[in-house]
Amino acid sequence: MININHLGLIVDERIIVRVFHQIEKGSMRTIKGIIVHQTDSSSAEGSFNSYRNGAAGAHLLIDKDGTIYQTASLFQQTWHVGKLRSRCLAELSCSASEMPIAKRFNPTGTHRRELQKSVPNRYPSNEDSIGIEIVGQALPLNEPNPDKRVYEELTVAQKDSLAWLVRVLTSKLGISTQEIFRHPTVSYKNATEAAGATW
Repeated sequence: MININHLGLIVDERIIVRVFHQIEKGSMRTIKGIIVHQTDSSSAEGSFNSYRNGAAGAHLLIDKDGTIYQTASLFQQTWHVGKLRSRCLAELSCSASEMPIAKRFNPTGTHRRELQKSVPNRYPSNEDSIGIEIVGQALPLNEPNPDKRVYEELTVAQKDSLAWLVRVLTSKLGISTQEIFRHPTVSYKNATEAAGATW
């Protein structure tokens, strides 16, 4: 079982702590879910360089060889999710009055409405979820339309590390396994991102 210290850092021999305070965006008081991403970079160092420059980032990163890095405190928000999709629309559970509004393509409006709800009536967001990045690029690089690019397959080592990490985090933090999602499920992202991720 992992331990989490007073700084929100995971204490375990499998995790290398390499925190980038540039990606920490304010206190996270509760953790309701986990969102699994891919970095769209070819290496962990490429992601670290973007974190140093203030790009969006996540709490944890899994390199191609399965090495797990903690890049932000679990007590801090990181901006890893983006605009939320309508969960009730995806799960066909909207009320009769909400359904027509939820069906309209309006990412900003949908995001605002969703944030007025609580998990599990909405997807976990930046304010209450842990982000796990997995190193992998969307290819080909020369494709100008990001939605036509396809993310690299996860390595066996990445899949093993992700499964272990999700298992220990859900156990330690009491996160429901129903609140773990791939990034494109909860936000408007390339559908192939983390497609091979399993937990």
